[in-house]
Amino acid sequence: MRTLVLGAGGIGGYFGGRLVEKGEEVVFLVREKRKKQLEENGLKIKSVNGDYSFTPKLITKEDRVEPFDIVLLSPKAYHLKGAINDLQPFVGEKTVIIPLLNGISHLKILKESFNESQILGGLCIIETTLNESGEVVQTSPFDQLVFGELNHEKTDRIQNIADTFAGTKADFRLSEQILQDMWHKYLRITILSSITTLTRAPIGPIRESAGSKEFISRLYQEITKIMRASNAPIADNVEEEQLESINNLKFNFKTSMQRDMEKGSMIEGEHIQGYLLELAKELNIETPYLDVIYQNLKVYIKMLSTPSE
Repeated sequence: MRTLVLGAGGIGGYFGGRLVEKGEEVVFLVREKRKKQLEENGLKIKSVNGDYSFTPKLITKEDRVEPFDIVLLSPKAYHLKGAINDLQPFVGEKTVIIPLLNGISHLKILKESFNESQILGGLCIIETTLNESGEVVQTSPFDQLVFGELNHEKTDRIQNIADTFAGTKADFRLSEQILQDMWHKYLRITILSSITTLTRAPIGPIRESAGSKEFISRLYQEITKIMRASNAPIADNVEEEQLESINNLKFNFKTSMQRDMEKGSMIEGEHIQGYLLELAKELNIETPYLDVIYQNLKVYIKMLSTPSE
């Protein structure tokens, strides 16, 4: 099956690269600047699970080729609308789109932009970034991409996709409860990005500081209250399970939002924390912890747009 990866950044570059390594036909839809960089240097993956480099097949939004079978959609949330416009010419009637964005609100946007039946559920669990040379750097061993039908059926097409993704050095996993998986990931990334950006610290010092366990627990209670009131399909014991998993993260673990802030880049606060606050407002749920965290993110955004003297 022909796979199009939108972007050759950390997530798209890593998982697309692992499919290429297996021998699958993969094309990367990139911007002109990234295309030039990749044509000169190739795509290099520096990973704790093994390095890999290759010369990728590349197209830009101006190119016209046959529609693809699978699209791995992995832009930042604030680039989603532009990514949808770029993607339109490469999507045919039988194309399926697997979004790998954080959060959940992008599903509604995608369903409004394409045929609803073309949208699958998807998420990834990986710690990657691009270094100054444009190389994909993976610093933690976990590299899972989870996908499935949003109605949780085991269809022929989802099995064909699973067969295509099987046998790579990354962990591609077919899920029969992808919506729950996505909401659980949303919960986890909201908690971790909130506490790491608020404190400007990796998880180790946060975890070991006095009062942190109580703070994180209360933040979990606040966010899961919003999710359950919104009828999100989260498990009854998800808080306890995720709190335990935080204890198992390596000391220097950082979230992608935290790394973006360290680079002085745009962040996904509106898509992650902001969307939950919208739900809370609709449901008349008070959110003192999330309010403080979101205010911190808004201050950062303001600083990005304020010229330095």
